[in-house]
Amino acid sequence: MYKAIIVEDELHSREFLKNIVAAYCKELLIVSIAANVEEGVTAIKLHQPDIVFLDIEMQTGTGFDLLKQFQQPSFDVIFTTAYDHYAIKAIKFSAVDYLLKPIDIEELQQSVQKVIEKRKEHSGQQALQMLLKNLQSPNNADQSITLSTSDGLEFIPLKQIIRIEASGPYSHFFLKDNKKIIVSRHLKEYEMLLSDHGFFRVHNSHIINIAEVKRMVKNDGGYAIMSDNANIAISPKKRDEFMLQIGQRMVS
Repeated sequence: MYKAIIVEDELHSREFLKNIVAAYCKELLIVSIAANVEEGVTAIKLHQPDIVFLDIEMQTGTGFDLLKQFQQPSFDVIFTTAYDHYAIKAIKFSAVDYLLKPIDIEELQQSVQKVIEKRKEHSGQQALQMLLKNLQSPNNADQSITLSTSDGLEFIPLKQIIRIEASGPYSHFFLKDNKKIIVSRHLKEYEMLLSDHGFFRVHNSHIINIAEVKRMVKNDGGYAIMSDNANIAISPKKRDEFMLQIGQRMVS
């Protein structure tokens, strides 16, 4: 049995989450419910939970304000939010779980199972710390992405990624140290996550780090030579936007 705490400032949401966790997540025992950041901090210190259901936006502060009170949290977090909060992208970046309200029971069960697996691997707290670091980092280049592989979680600085190649439902990450990481997620997901961080999808099967383009060749339909010497074709539909991205890199 895993101990859980709910930190949520809306009474209806607190009661609803408590009831569905009790009914559908038999592995969890709700040991405390908190209505704000201060109560949440007190409850966590008192009960030492395994999992905290944490509302992102509360009247007295954010869920991140609560997390900052714990330098090395021993618990895992499932964030809850009523809307597509600005921080959802950062949460996805760090492979930390979240639920959109109204909470779907099946999604709740899936999140709980994923968090339990992370606890067994002792990797969830690292992902949480990576999230907080990314939120505090003013420079995109200093941020890292958490990749979930068959062996566990990998924490990869963005500046180490040269390119990402699609292979069916898998994405292959090619890194500067000649390391290759395979992730069971579609390339489209990483296009959405990385588009604001200097990465560009040049065609259906490739996303490249613009900073790692060594040379642009216009022959043979146009292709980029990357820092690992890979030749990556540029889709005709993407060529003008790609050249604009390259131009911005040179100016900056």
